[in-house]
Amino acid sequence: MPAICQHLAQLTTLIPAAEHRCPECVALGDTWVHLRVCQDCGHVGCCDASKNKHATKHFHAVGHPVIASAEPGERWLWCYADEEMVGY
Repeated sequence: MPAICQHLAQLTTLIPAAEHRCPECVALGDTWVHLRVCQDCGHVGCCDASKNKHATKHFHAVGHPVIASAEPGERWLWCYADEEMVGY
């Protein structure tokens, strides 16, 4: 059973992915493996298996801790601050 982290209470809305591409990778002319969506602002970035790790870079740049998978059929949240899967 996933844990419930304190950061979920800070979210005002869970924002779904608006697009199925990593805009930062597109701008660089790179590819990505999987997409993640910031649950604070809706930023779409690539996962840590991707070369550029834009979702993690977004967390370090702005401090938004909770992401969701943007992959079809996946339904989970990850908290960077707590380094754990959290309730959905």
